[in-house]
Amino acid sequence: MSAVEIHCDVAIVGSGPGGYVAALRCAQAGLDTVIIDRGPWGGTCLNVGCIPSKAIIHAAERFAGAANADELSHLGIAGSTPTIDFAATSAWKDGIVARLTGGVDQLLRSAGATQLRGTATIVDGKTIQVDTAEGITTVVTRNLVIATGSEPVEIPHLPFGGFGGAVLSSTTVLALTELPRTLVVVGAGYIGLELGTAFRKLGVQVTVVEMADSILPHYDRVLTAPVSKRLAAIGMTVLLDTTASGYDHAARQLTVTAADGASSAIEADRVLVTVGRRPLSTGFGIDSLELTMNGSAIAIDDRCRTSMTGVFAIGDVTGEPMLAHRATAQGELVAEVLAGTLRRWDKQVIPEVCFTDPEIVSVGYSPDQAEADGIDTVVGTFQFAANGRAMSLDRTDGLARVVARSDNHLVLGVQVVGAAVSELAAGLALAIEMGATLEDLTETVHPHPTLSEAIAEAALQAAGHPLHGPKARSIRRPIPD
Repeated sequence: MSAVEIHCDVAIVGSGPGGYVAALRCAQAGLDTVIIDRGPWGGTCLNVGCIPSKAIIHAAERFAGAANADELSHLGIAGSTPTIDFAATSAWKDGIVARLTGGVDQLLRSAGATQLRGTATIVDGKTIQVDTAEGITTVVTRNLVIATGSEPVEIPHLPFGGFGGAVLSSTTVLALTELPRTLVVVGAGYIGLELGTAFRKLGVQVTVVEMADSILPHYDRVLTAPVSKRLAAIGMTVLLDTTASGYDHAARQLTVTAADGASSAIEADRVLVTVGRRPLSTGFGIDSLELTMNGSAIAIDDRCRTSMTGVFAIGDVTGEPMLAHRATAQGELVAEVLAGTLRRWDKQVIPEVCFTDPEIVSVGYSPDQAEADGIDTVVGTFQFAANGRAMSLDRTDGLARVVARSDNHLVLGVQVVGAAVSELAAGLALAIEMGATLEDLTETVHPHPTLSEAIAEAALQAAGHPLHGPKARSIRRPIPD
């Protein structure tokens, strides 16, 4: 096969939500753009992460609602016990993925970006060799964007695919077409709890093993308490201060060790390891580049530039927070920089959403984070137990919390935990990006009945004059002459 050489303005390695958006924007700006990926377009998020996991979570929620009709008798609901064909569920999930990845492919084609399917090896900051099915293609570029993403962290004694395939990663668990009878999830972070909860609702006996003393260690316990209560309610077992120390494949048992040294065995047809993700900053020839690193992540400035001229990096490979929407925002930014726009990363907040049951949304400062930074704050909370929409949804677990500066009432952060609160995230981020105060939140008319009313109520409490709550300070003010 003859060698092929392509010259371009921008070459992007990786087609996740950062890489493909960067390619779209670069091509739309008239830059000669090449995007390279060894896997399907869309990267981890579209293929084996955000999208398929949320599809399984939705299917599990629907199945659990039908399977537990006896728990809905207070609503007047009764019915027969349903069954689930998980192979059909998996096929439905795969159909969603196929539509989205096909859409990305079409968008890239329409924008005029050149797509190369193959494994990229970065020779230097201007040259990439791509091993395609047709042979080696050499890409010579003026600018390189590294968007290689991240990968699951493996435990040495529980290697992914080990013990006859019994040990699963967050990737391989989403490829299952048959439900295990028992599943042990190692790690109680957001990935482990999202997937563990879904499998429990599908009828699997699920045990979660976490070495820390709380679930979701990234969040404070005010937010995680409703999740812990819900996990117990649906029959999940959570072992804290406990480590996974070995797996007996023949017996299908995972050995765990508690903080006091006591060991026990847990039945586990499958073991899902979700102890975190790390930047995919090795391989692809990245190691040969003289890049300044921030631990295992590639260090970047406020224009996503690395320490090498003409080399940019975006998304998970640049470290925390490893969120698809952060990668997308960085992809748009780097495209504008390459097109000659004077752009800098000036985002005030990046919203975080945990799709557990109930869901958690966190935007900006928590009270503890503000205190650690020496900021004097006022904090208001409002329980969903007093929210009409939550009552009508039969899900009153959770709360809304607003954090603001005490001197000028500038909103610094909002956290919400409750059923279906993920859809509030963008509005909360907008409030902080626009510099909203408590008074802006309280004077905004919130539609009734909605969960969003809890945000206004929390802001009212923080401002000192709650409407539906404890006795308020006087809000009377002298009328000017």
